Amino acid sequence: MAQTVVEPRDMDWLDKGVLGIEWSDGHKGIYPVRYLRQHCPCAACTDEWTGELRITPDDVPMFIAVTDIEPVGRYALKFTFSDGHDTGLYSYAFLRRVCQCDVCVPVKPAESRSRRLL
Repeated sequence: MAQTVVEPRDMDWLDKGVLGIEWSDGHKGIYPVRYLRQHCPCAACTDEWTGELRITPDDVPMFIAVTDIEPVGRYALKFTFSDGHDTGLYSYAFLRRVCQCDVCVPVKPAESRSRRLL
């Protein structure tokens, strides 16, 4: 039996630093840019064996932007961030798992305030 792959249908900036992705199943995902950078799935940022983050919230500047988004096949997006980081491939499954909309995360944790601005 074939598994249905959920793909992005449309993307738009909802607010400064907040990316919205409308998925093929109708879900409207919300992705703060700083959250995406803090949870980068690349081997330098996330331990490949344990899945633990190797970076801390303070490692990511408060003011960070996405400078480019590239599709990777039909399974992932590659973000280039204003801090120069661009090695993470954000699979569609990963992006759905880390969605920050009110349905997926009804109670938001307090965001740590970094002293690092840039």
